[in-house]
Amino acid sequence: MITTSRPFLGLLVFAAGCAQAAEWRGLVDVRAVDSDASRSFLDSGMGKTRYDANSPRFSIGQAVLHGDVDITDSISGTLELSADQQHRGVVDVREAWLAWSPVPAGAWKTRVKAGFFFPPTSVEIDYDSVGWVPKHTISSSAINSWIGEELRTNGIEWSARRPGRYVDAPYDVGVVAAVFNGNDPTGTLLAWRGWSISDRIAGRFDTVKLPDLPVYRRDGAIPRQWRDIHPFREVDGRLGYYAGANFNVGTRLELSALHYDNLADPMAVKDWQYSWRTRFDHVSAVWRPQGQWELAMQAMRGDTLMGPNAVALDFQSWFALASHPLGGGTAAIRYDHFRTRGHDILPADPNDENGYGVALAYDWPLSDSLSLMSEALLVRSDRSARRLLAELPQQTERSFTVSLRWRF
Repeated sequence: MITTSRPFLGLLVFAAGCAQAAEWRGLVDVRAVDSDASRSFLDSGMGKTRYDANSPRFSIGQAVLHGDVDITDSISGTLELSADQQHRGVVDVREAWLAWSPVPAGAWKTRVKAGFFFPPTSVEIDYDSVGWVPKHTISSSAINSWIGEELRTNGIEWSARRPGRYVDAPYDVGVVAAVFNGNDPTGTLLAWRGWSISDRIAGRFDTVKLPDLPVYRRDGAIPRQWRDIHPFREVDGRLGYYAGANFNVGTRLELSALHYDNLADPMAVKDWQYSWRTRFDHVSAVWRPQGQWELAMQAMRGDTLMGPNAVALDFQSWFALASHPLGGGTAAIRYDHFRTRGHDILPADPNDENGYGVALAYDWPLSDSLSLMSEALLVRSDRSARRLLAELPQQTERSFTVSLRWRF
C-alpha cells in the first residue's frame, strides 16, 4: 500500500541529494491588483476570487523554483517549490516526483511517475513550464482553480503513447492510469466554500480555513469537522484511482477524457477531518483552425458525499477559451460556468450554487525572460449559504490585475 509520508519524504531526501546536478528554473510573479470583491475565500470568506477589496494593491503572486535531474538514461526526478504569503509556512512543495521512461521496444512509449504531482487534466496549463500557471490568463478557470487547490496525485501513474508516425497514421493516441492516496478531503472546499476562479495553488503541507458556517461549529450538526482543511491528508487508508485517454491529430486537434474516483469511505473521520467520496468525469478539447486561433474547452461533472448523507453534492463546470496573437502579444477571452446542487439530510446547510465568470487577458512579452500580463475578471455567483454569514446570496465581483513575470 502507498503511504502518505514515507515515500514522499524519501523522494524529497533523494531529490535534495541530486540538487547539485539538477537543472533549475524559476518564476517570480509580481502583482498590482484593483478589486471590489467581497471577502476572499483565502480569508475564510465566500468570495470567488483570490483578491478582494481589502487585499494589498501590490504583492508577490508567487515565486517558484523548479528543478529537473537526470538520474540515469531512463530515470529522472522533479522537485518544485513555491512561496507566497498565503501558504502555511510561506514555502511549500508544489510537486515532487520520479519518472521512469524506458526505451521503447515498439510503437508505444511508456512512462511511470511516482510521487506528488498534478493529474493530467488541464488544457489551460503548460505542463512543461514552471509553476502550473495558465498560458493565456492570470486566473485559472473554475475547474483548474479547484484542481490547483484540492486535487493532487500522491501515488503512481502509468501512461503510454503511440505517435502516429510509427504506424503511418495521421493521429496519436495515449492512455493513462493511476492509483493514489492522500486525497480523502477532496470535495470539502467545493461543498462548503464553493467554486472559485483564481490562480492560488495549494502546497503539499498547506492548510485552508473554511468560512465560519454553523454546521461544523461545536454546537453544529457536524462537530467532528474542523474549519482547518489539509487538502492532501490520508484519512481512511484506501486507494483511489483515475484512468483516461487522449487523441491528437497533429497539433490541430487534441481530445482527452478522464474518470476520477478517490474511493474514500465517507464515514471515516480522523484528526477532525472527514473522508469524502468524490468522483467525476472530465473531458477537454483544443482546436487550432486556420490562422493563429486557439480554441480550448474543458467540462467536468461529478459528485461528492460525506457522512451518512450529511453532505451530498452534485457539481459541474465548463469553460471555453479563445486566444489569438494581437499586436506584439496574445489576447484571450474565457467564459466559465459553474454549479453545485445539494441533496443531503441537513436543510440548515445549503450548498447550492450557480455562477459564471468572464476573463479578458493580454500577454505581452517584453524579452525572452520577462512578460507583462493584464486581466480584467468578472465573476457573478448566487450562493444561498451566504445568508448564514449575513451576506447577500447574489454577488458580482470585479478585479483588474497586472502581472509582471520573470522567468529564469
